[in-house]
Amino acid sequence: MTTQRLPFPVPDERAHLFVTGYADMHDLVEDLVVPDGVPEAAATVLRTARELLRQSYYCYEFSTVAVMHSLIAVEIVLRDRLPDAGKKPLHQLIKQGAADGVLTARQAEYLDYGRQIRNGMAHGRTTHAVMPPAMAVPMVTTSFAIVSELCAAASAG
Repeated sequence: MTTQRLPFPVPDERAHLFVTGYADMHDLVEDLVVPDGVPEAAATVLRTARELLRQSYYCYEFSTVAVMHSLIAVEIVLRDRLPDAGKKPLHQLIKQGAADGVLTARQAEYLDYGRQIRNGMAHGRTTHAVMPPAMAVPMVTTSFAIVSELCAAASAG
């Protein structure tokens, strides 16, 4: 049996379309801070999404994975906030969240768009989706904001 050594990471050539070096990736994600009061399960997922964005410097496709991952955190918090969430699929949680006033119409629209992308990848309808970091960062930032707002409302209410 032969063993293969993986090479050390090298910058993805597409990374230079949006940053000049890895240090610039820190600037892209510096505002993505998990606020106090976020359940640990969601906080862990958000931190992972942030790190996936940073590492997209080396693997461009990680930016798409970061968006998909950030949606998991939103789903975790929605399940916690919505009565009778049970095992409802995400699209029903989004509809219920909008109907109950837990989500704004714009947040519900964003989440449904992300859900469709996620489902396309998860069910093999979209086999290769690359979301440039310039597009992914605002989407992950929106997930951070929604989680933050939902958790702040829960602690205030």
